[in-house]
Amino acid sequence: MSRKKVIVISGANGEVGHGLIKALSAKPDALPIVVLDLRGLDEHMKPLVDSTIVGDILDQNLLDNLTSEYEIDTIYHLAALLSTHSEFRPEAAHRVNVQGTINMLQVAIEQARWRAKPVKFIFPSSVAVYGMPNLAIKHTIPPVHEDQYTNPITMYGCNKLYCEHLGRYYNSYYRQLAAKPDENGVDFRCVRFPGIISATTMPSGGTSDFAPEMIHAAAKGEPYACFVRPDTTIPFMVMPDAIRALLELADAPREVLSRHVYNVAGFSLSAEQIAQRVMHAFPSAQITYDPTPGRQNIVDSWPRDMNDGIARADWGWMPEYDIDRAFNEYLVPTITAQYADTSE
Repeated sequence: MSRKKVIVISGANGEVGHGLIKALSAKPDALPIVVLDLRGLDEHMKPLVDSTIVGDILDQNLLDNLTSEYEIDTIYHLAALLSTHSEFRPEAAHRVNVQGTINMLQVAIEQARWRAKPVKFIFPSSVAVYGMPNLAIKHTIPPVHEDQYTNPITMYGCNKLYCEHLGRYYNSYYRQLAAKPDENGVDFRCVRFPGIISATTMPSGGTSDFAPEMIHAAAKGEPYACFVRPDTTIPFMVMPDAIRALLELADAPREVLSRHVYNVAGFSLSAEQIAQRVMHAFPSAQITYDPTPGRQNIVDSWPRDMNDGIARADWGWMPEYDIDRAFNEYLVPTITAQYADTSE
């Protein structure tokens, strides 16, 4: 009996997962989508997917069943314990972020053997893989390339950087000393994201969430004490561009890709520049600064900007949202409408 060919999305019940589901299901030649998440999938998203598996990527029996039931064409591996939570539970973060990724890479390997062709493995990484040695260097160097200053100071950053290398290994060197190495394996492709700002999901205390927290507080008419200094600058991207980057890299012909890990970027702003734009949109906004030493130190270790020139050259990456369009067409109107709806 033939198995159904599908796309698998792990960690699918976040906004990146929701965005991917909507975009993938809208394609004319869309494959059925199987989602895997500890929390299941929100009810309004279920009509867009073929199957929802509630479970843990550390559960080997669950993954074995997934492998036996479906022919997996592409894996979007989103499941992860994110940056702030990883600092409070570093050992748990390592299990989820590293062993979970190895487990999903092994699923891809098994599927590639069965179908005799590679399985695409799309992996989101993070600006957290970087570690600037000091603020002087951070403020004077040009936008960083993929292979510069990769000395992360967070568990999440360490996990993501290691998983980038694991993907490269599984793609090109898996069981390289075997008498007969696998002819087909993992087609590993990684997007290294800046801080992602969403207009439709409430920020949850992430290390780069000072930008969306500021906008949401202003839209609600609440004062906001920013947890970083006014001069703190990191790269950002809005959620629609993040979703599009994953899809475009997945669709790129393998032969045009010169590497496995690609920076993508949107725009770079300081906390003060964000505050100025928020004040322009919400003149009554009350924004102060109360830096939290731990989170400030982490954000200071990230570069001011990321160089995404290789992604632009290899697969035509180009952000659709610059600073003005991000605020004027996406963030401010969407967030404003969200709170207008809740107040009626």
